[in-house]
Amino acid sequence: MSTDMTTAGGPGGPSGTTVQAKGLRAGILDLGDSVMLGLASTAPVYSLAATLGLIVAVNGNYTPFVLLLGFIPVLFIAYAFRELNSAMPDCGTTFTWSRRAFGPWAGWMGGWGVALAGIVVLANLAQVAGQYLWLLIGDGSLAQNKLVVTGTGVLFIVLMTLVNYRGIRLGEHVQRVLTYVQYIALGIFALAIVIRIVGGPPEGQAFDFEWFNPVGAFADPGAVVHGSLLALFIYWGWDTCLALNEETENPSKTPGRGAVISAFVLVAIYVSVALLVMMYATVGSDGIGLGNEANQADVFLAMKDVVLGPWGWLIVVAVLASVLSSTQTTILPTARGTLSMGTHGALPPKFGEVHPRNQTPGFSTKVMGIAAGAYYVVMSFLSENLLADSISAISLFIAFYYALTGFACFWYFRGTLRESARNLWFRGILPLLGALLLTAAFFISAVQMWDPAYGDTQIFGVGGAFVSGVVLLALGVVLAAVCRFLPSTRGYFLAKK
Repeated sequence: MSTDMTTAGGPGGPSGTTVQAKGLRAGILDLGDSVMLGLASTAPVYSLAATLGLIVAVNGNYTPFVLLLGFIPVLFIAYAFRELNSAMPDCGTTFTWSRRAFGPWAGWMGGWGVALAGIVVLANLAQVAGQYLWLLIGDGSLAQNKLVVTGTGVLFIVLMTLVNYRGIRLGEHVQRVLTYVQYIALGIFALAIVIRIVGGPPEGQAFDFEWFNPVGAFADPGAVVHGSLLALFIYWGWDTCLALNEETENPSKTPGRGAVISAFVLVAIYVSVALLVMMYATVGSDGIGLGNEANQADVFLAMKDVVLGPWGWLIVVAVLASVLSSTQTTILPTARGTLSMGTHGALPPKFGEVHPRNQTPGFSTKVMGIAAGAYYVVMSFLSENLLADSISAISLFIAFYYALTGFACFWYFRGTLRESARNLWFRGILPLLGALLLTAAFFISAVQMWDPAYGDTQIFGVGGAFVSGVVLLALGVVLAAVCRFLPSTRGYFLAKK
């Protein structure tokens, strides 16, 4: 049974905001847990390995600057999440906040954007986890076997769904182990590069402050925009700690702090590791160079034997741990988002059920696991190229619900912006600017994906990534329309926000 709790709404914000308590295990996570979960959800080791080569391909030596530039709208939206959470610490996050700001339809689509991004990215994470596990076993040839990799990926989704179903404390313990494994391995990898740069022959390239020169970078504005959009994906995921706000100590403050801290730690990791890798491997197109097309799918995999020798398997373990930790933490916000939607009547009441013993969103967690597994299996055997293009469309889903959150923050707090400089900047200017930047990113991405040469497929002469993104977002409108007329959810759309 749900009860209501009232929050103060934060300094200068609307007061007396009512948030429904849903039966989750309150106060189980502290600030350190919140930061760790925010970092783990981004899969930083895998994100760098899979994206760094792509950014270098279009931005060359200006990659560090582009990583910083891509961080700016993410930071602005992190402030929006923090401020909205201070007023409404509801695990529905974007769904709840958009509903309060703009009404039931905006809330429903915000919740759909969060769930959609999670389900699609889980297919990608499952496939990578399956491949990397078999790279560690035998001669690695089984990593090319689609049936084996798909079966392994589905098994990982099932296991991580079970971990989340059994309880947040078990999930936190599993997450802590996976986080330690990936960061220790990444630290060893980075230290090995430093030792080779300092003590080895000058085969790489020396650090140059020109790499951070915006004038030089913007000599090709299209490349900067493209690189920044790629960077947007690698920062995505820190908002997981906000979805766990009702299970965190001091829910109106700690999750927001965790989100902002996670965002800053991520940019420090990405820029520092990118600099080390660039200095050692260079951005050239030969050998282990980051500009080599053969290395773009995973720059760390291409470098592991050169940097670590017989210990090269450590970086494979790091990527595998990174992907598995992200698999688990991606299920967390999607399940809690639909839990909140069920609690507020936007989805059938079954979604709002909390397991009485585990104190987790039992039904929602199982649905998210089943949906992700089914999507992965169907797309894997229907068309691996279409699966890859649907994964490329994730940037549309991320930009959509992040921008919606930024606009919601500005609109919800609009009456308090003149009360202080803090309110004006952190509740008004920065969230609005972040939302506008991400709205531009959404449309720029859509235009790029429209090109039939973008990605691996084309449908009716249009890029498959664009079609996948539009169809999946449009499916949310259809589902919302269905819920509008269902007896169990009709009341949500008719109620005042």
